[in-house]
Amino acid sequence: MMRSLQLRRRSSVVGRLKTDDRRPTTDDFPLRRVLALVRKELRQLFRDPKTKRIVFVSPVIQLVLLGYAVNTDVRNAATFVVDLDRTPASRELVDVLAAGGQFRVVGRSERPADLGAALDAGRALLGIEIPRGFAADLAAGRGARVQLLVDGTSSNTATVAQSHATRIVQQYGQRYAAARGAALPGGVELRGRAWFNPDLSSRVYNVPGVIAMVLMLMALLLTALAVVRERELGTLEQLMVSPITPGELMLGKTIPVAFVALIDLLLVAAVAVFWFGIPLRGSVVALLLGASVYVLAALGLGLLISTVSRTQQEAFMTMFLCFMPLIVLSGFMYPIQTMPALFQWLTLLNPVRHFLEIVRGVFLKGEGVADLWPQLLVLTAMAVGVLRFATARFRRTVG
Repeated sequence: MMRSLQLRRRSSVVGRLKTDDRRPTTDDFPLRRVLALVRKELRQLFRDPKTKRIVFVSPVIQLVLLGYAVNTDVRNAATFVVDLDRTPASRELVDVLAAGGQFRVVGRSERPADLGAALDAGRALLGIEIPRGFAADLAAGRGARVQLLVDGTSSNTATVAQSHATRIVQQYGQRYAAARGAALPGGVELRGRAWFNPDLSSRVYNVPGVIAMVLMLMALLLTALAVVRERELGTLEQLMVSPITPGELMLGKTIPVAFVALIDLLLVAAVAVFWFGIPLRGSVVALLLGASVYVLAALGLGLLISTVSRTQQEAFMTMFLCFMPLIVLSGFMYPIQTMPALFQWLTLLNPVRHFLEIVRGVFLKGEGVADLWPQLLVLTAMAVGVLRFATARFRRTVG
């Protein structure tokens, strides 16, 4: 009797063990494994207070510094004046030139040689020579001539300064002729207007570009060291013997950084709008969609760098080796239309170029998803392609 009771108990225990063995464990659910890895990455990311400052404070500081430093506007450009006419009209022209704030008169002379000496010595960026008979030509309606000499060692600043000076001189001549009832030369008055940026402020053009650059830098910085850090600490082997697959590991490394990058986007966009006064005319949804796929493409590139690097120093150097060409070939620093044809084709493979079109279209042109769908589609394809390639590369690396 006792023996039969023990056998029944033993069989019931074995039955319960078999039933427990059939229950699904945490390792049977890929989503749970990915979430566990995401929690681990977030703890590791925010464990050090210095990392928090780098992740959240550094993008704002970079945007503020670059927003002010990356500026091609001309203000208080040193100007040397040679007035050979010495009439009220010539003096009024100089006053008008200096009144706008773009130019500051640093010297005057009656000898043309002094103007060349000032440019050679670097004391002046712009030189203006008003010839004799300037006022008489204006009064007769013949159209007066003024010579502008610009220091071309800084070509961008020189081009902007020459453009401003030419516009001011032409507007002065038109006002002078109109005030005295004289006919304008040629009988045509040209009036220009700039769309999307009426004041032609370089800050309105540059700050959205800085947003794209900061997001790319943060995404590359946080992901290029991800796998390499695990390899150097010896924890990569532990992850590989766990039930986590290479694809799940890539997701676990990508999701936390994508979340942080989107927070950085909100921070720098708020600084651009409320600090720099950059207009946000377009769809916020288009901006968020574009930023999401752009960040995923950047994260995929960072993970790819991480899989081909053996040390964190090597990953860091490879990241900057990729970062500079991405910025140069994006249209942020130089217009794409001025590049050789081969490099124009290469820019089509650059995610920074497509996101620049999105962020500037949203901020300045008021565009939405319907206007920016080609860029969104291209960025999505880039994100999927580079993430799949990074995952495949990681499988070969650990295989």
